[in-house]
Amino acid sequence: MTDLLHQYLKALPALLIALVLGIGIAFVIFRVTRWINAHHPNSVRTAALRRLRGPMRSLVPLLLMLASLHYVKISVPAEVDIRHAISILLVGAAAWGLARLVEAIEDAVLYYYHIDAADNLKARRLQTQIRVFRRIVVVVIGLIAVAVVLFSFPSVRLAGAGVLASAGIISIIAGIASKPVASNVIAGIQIALSQPIRLDDVVVIQGHWGRIEEISLTYVVVRIWDMRRLVLPISYFITNPFENWTKTTADILGIVHIEVDYTAPVAAIREQFLAIVASSPDWDGNVARCQVTQLGVSTMQLRFVMSSPDSSRSWNLECELREKLISYLQQRFPETLPRVRAEMVPSSLTNQSDGASSSPVPPIVDPSASQLFNPPTFPSSATSGGKVRHR
Repeated sequence: MTDLLHQYLKALPALLIALVLGIGIAFVIFRVTRWINAHHPNSVRTAALRRLRGPMRSLVPLLLMLASLHYVKISVPAEVDIRHAISILLVGAAAWGLARLVEAIEDAVLYYYHIDAADNLKARRLQTQIRVFRRIVVVVIGLIAVAVVLFSFPSVRLAGAGVLASAGIISIIAGIASKPVASNVIAGIQIALSQPIRLDDVVVIQGHWGRIEEISLTYVVVRIWDMRRLVLPISYFITNPFENWTKTTADILGIVHIEVDYTAPVAAIREQFLAIVASSPDWDGNVARCQVTQLGVSTMQLRFVMSSPDSSRSWNLECELREKLISYLQQRFPETLPRVRAEMVPSSLTNQSDGASSSPVPPIVDPSASQLFNPPTFPSSATSGGKVRHR
């Protein structure tokens, strides 16, 4: 044991020199690449510089350390142990570099596709596919790296035969335990291909209006209008119905209902409605209709339909229309606002005064209850008396 430790210490100076030299070489490479990119900008090179800086600072020193062992005279067991340790670090650094390279490719592709544009359907479709597949590739790279590291140990390789012998039982147990996870991963791949939802889609789920903020392999984050986040398993979007307002296009029709009196001038209200939407920046100029859609007992219902480029601007246009139409009716036609009418009709008292036959009032047993049977007294202005009937 002491001799093995001595062999490790003997190789330490060469390893430290290789480490410092590798860090210096990696630094020079990035300085030269950055200078070239500053004079000749390129989106792929920029993304690679940003993502691969850390992995390259690990890979270059590790490679030089592995090469330095050829020039160090140490015992075979010590060299095997050191090579094994450096190889494990190399596998981790290589996996890290591959994952960052996939992210750099994603950045370079998405550099030209922004979802903040007005017509962003193609960009949202591409971003959804690339991000989902990037997560899948990163997970696969990680699993392969872990498997390579584990099987680099002889004891793990020997245990592999026993694991394969009991693979039937283990696969059944693992299948039952990982069924929800597997179903979500499969659903994520299905969503990436069929795309019932995409990033920045406007959706209505369980009564909540929001936008798709994140799509991972196992869950989806929906940003609700009040800035809350609704987190759902990704399989939810495969097995449950939901509304997607931007599946094909972002434009949408907004609807406003207003109740007015039957005396309301529909033509004048329609003219004012067209003037309001024409002056609004939230109207796209396609659809603007005013129709009488329902007749009630005391009011009629006007429906206003107008189009907008997206749901947010449609909501703003609906609120603006309500405010301005109510203000217009209050100023120009206040009598057309909803009201309840009453009509005075003759009562039984008038029939008695005219000599009409009526049933006599029964005698009162309890004097304190006489007011319950005495006929009501009406004001002098109501010459014939009456009762109120609503219509």
